[in-house]
Amino acid sequence: MPEEKKIEKQLTLPLSNALQMSVRNLRIRFGRAIIVSTSILLGIAFLMSVLAGNAFQFALIQKGPENLKIILQANAVEMQTKAIWLVSLSLLVCVVGIINAMLMSVTERSREIGTMKCLGALDSFIMELFLIESLIHGLFGSIMGVITGTLVMTLVYILQYKMLILRIFPVGMVINYALFSILLGTVIAVIGALYPAVVSARMEPAEAIRREV
Repeated sequence: MPEEKKIEKQLTLPLSNALQMSVRNLRIRFGRAIIVSTSILLGIAFLMSVLAGNAFQFALIQKGPENLKIILQANAVEMQTKAIWLVSLSLLVCVVGIINAMLMSVTERSREIGTMKCLGALDSFIMELFLIESLIHGLFGSIMGVITGTLVMTLVYILQYKMLILRIFPVGMVINYALFSILLGTVIAVIGALYPAVVSARMEPAEAIRREV
């Protein structure tokens, strides 16, 4: 019994080890990491551009010229409906891209996964590796997407409404939308990596080592 407890303790690796290995894997596979993060960036940038546009329209309706308020209010509902569909499709494509990229990562790293499991790594530790990597992808891609979407939409409204948009810039709404987008992008990235993480954790060590990449 003491011997079994000792081995079990050795197999249980701390979260910090999984974090270190995930960062190392991202550095080694930097090209694939950029592709995954870029897909998240584009999806969240589009989402944030729509949300920022809504914030600017709301600010214009509240504080803009009277003739402009009437025009914006007449088109607001139709534009928001179209935007919701477009954002939903872009985020769906984003999730599919993450799942595909992480499954490819499982295939590329099958021997590495098999070796770790032969050395005693638990299934939970293998899952942690993939989920932490996807969390980093999601956080980085979402932050960059929020910055990109906000800057692009601000530029569009400046070109259309000149300096008026800067005078009535809805800082509070934009910050709230930015935090929501970052949270949503990170959650989507983790959800997209769940299935690949389960696949990698359930992989038999001998099968993983024999698999051709």
